[in-house]
Amino acid sequence: MSQTRATRDHAPDGDRFGRLARATAALEPPFAVVDLDAYRANARSLVRRSLGKPIRAASKSLRCRHLLADALDTDGFRGVLAFTLPEALWLAERHDDVVVGYPTADRVALRRLAGDDRLASRVTLMIDSVEQLELVLATARPAPDRPLRICLELDASYRPLGGRLHLGVRRSPVHSPGALAALARAVVSRPGLRLVGLMAYEAQIAGVGDAPGGGPAAAVRGLAVRALQRVSAVELRERRATAVAAVRAVADLEFVNGGGTGSVERTAAEPAVTEVAAGSGLYAPLLFDTYRAFTPQPAAFFALPVVRRPGRGVVTVLGGGWTASGAPGADRLPRPAHPPRLGYSSTEGAGEVQTPLLGAAADALALGERVWFRHAKAGELAERVNSLHLVAGDRIVDEVPTYRGEGRAFL
Repeated sequence: MSQTRATRDHAPDGDRFGRLARATAALEPPFAVVDLDAYRANARSLVRRSLGKPIRAASKSLRCRHLLADALDTDGFRGVLAFTLPEALWLAERHDDVVVGYPTADRVALRRLAGDDRLASRVTLMIDSVEQLELVLATARPAPDRPLRICLELDASYRPLGGRLHLGVRRSPVHSPGALAALARAVVSRPGLRLVGLMAYEAQIAGVGDAPGGGPAAAVRGLAVRALQRVSAVELRERRATAVAAVRAVADLEFVNGGGTGSVERTAAEPAVTEVAAGSGLYAPLLFDTYRAFTPQPAAFFALPVVRRPGRGVVTVLGGGWTASGAPGADRLPRPAHPPRLGYSSTEGAGEVQTPLLGAAADALALGERVWFRHAKAGELAERVNSLHLVAGDRIVDEVPTYRGEGRAFL
């Protein structure tokens, strides 16, 4: 059995995990906590980075209504970016500005939206094709005097070499300003729809760290990432501005949304953008350890108990396979954060019901002691627990339900 490279800790982790240990001494793991001091510091940092433009809170990255409301109570945050229409309808019971960040084909939810004046005034649908428009109209049959709010999505990927190279995620099929303007005209020509917004998410910039760890090869990779991000940002800034102008000639937009935690300041600096989106940066998962421009405070953790001692230099914790979505790889695994210098077995990794951990710290861990982990991504942690224990200083100040804890599983 071989040991993977132990990963670095954030300083001052000794103090942080000492506080968390004292606060949660009476809890039995597994459980998850959010350090409120770090969470709120991250919220303030995001606001500073947004250059005075409002931040739309991405609910997918939190999946906890209490913490979503906490973020929205921060000056500088305004509105919600939801991930499904059923979730948006649920959140709109409390929040009056909810944009669905992805298209929907949920016919039941569409009919509910169209049949409720209050929800129709609070929820905005995402559209990136005429085909989607026709599905919405055929299903919801909105009344002309009670139109559904529509946001268009512009593809923000970088497509050099005449489109033969694609850098970014595959979201909207609408890439050119002309195609977006044509879609805008299709929206306004149909009774029962009202065009209110435009969105473009530059995942190749916001979602890719530009300072990967791992030695000389990683340093070279970081240089390449930064170069491509600079070129992509210049191209997108011009194309997005042209697209916004073209759509504004068709309809009076309420908002133009862009970016994510990893590109807040860069996206907010574009005059055409009126608001940015962010959410993951509040929890600050492992993803954000690889960015140069900002250093958020890790705020979300989970603890697992040691239940076996298979041999010298090895302990086994209960569970652990809380892997993140995306292309499979070591960067999708949670990371043992404390005690330091623990790593996975290269032959077992993070297991569903048990996970062996190797390293110098293993021999000092007794059965029943805890190992603290950080998740690779943000909101996906909340799908593993029914509640989050909120810690301030060295005490628990609240226990709040996750979506799962409220009986809501949207994806």
